[in-house]
Amino acid sequence: MLLVMSAGITGCYQGQPSKNPPIHLNPNMDDQPKFQSQASSEFFANGQAMRKPVEGTIARGQLHEDIVYYTGKDATGKLAKKSPVPATFENIRRGQDRFNIYCAACHGKVGDGISMVVKRGMFPPANFSQDRLVKIEDGHFFDVMSNGLRNMPAYKSQIPVPDRWAIINYIRVLQRSQTATAKDVPAKVRAKLQ
Repeated sequence: MLLVMSAGITGCYQGQPSKNPPIHLNPNMDDQPKFQSQASSEFFANGQAMRKPVEGTIARGQLHEDIVYYTGKDATGKLAKKSPVPATFENIRRGQDRFNIYCAACHGKVGDGISMVVKRGMFPPANFSQDRLVKIEDGHFFDVMSNGLRNMPAYKSQIPVPDRWAIINYIRVLQRSQTATAKDVPAKVRAKLQ
């Protein structure tokens, strides 16, 4: 009985903090020399510990080979005429979701520029149904979302690139819905309406 109790008590003690440091068979990686940011160093000729990246290196996840996709402009700097992301049903739904989160507060749910923010005194943003914006390149919308324009701030840090293109595809759907005519309605549906 005494043996069982002593085994139980020592079993309960397992995992408790110890005053002795842990045993390390290879302590090489425990204490390494390192430099804090902005620290000085006698190792390098300029006395700085921080080094500039080697020219031509690209950080992981930062290789943006498709210029149009990541900037909304081609190699010559002209705005992309069409979105490089196809307007699929899923993409448009994603664009609608992101539009309602980031854009509708100022531009309104249908993109007409009438929103609660405007009703409370903010300068009205662009109405997406304007003829000028219906005809403008998709790259313009991407550039404005990325870098801002007039009183609209830049959203490139909040909205990832795929979502910006999805929002643009949704804006095109909004424009079509606001500027549609009876000729845009399919013949079968038009017959039911009359």
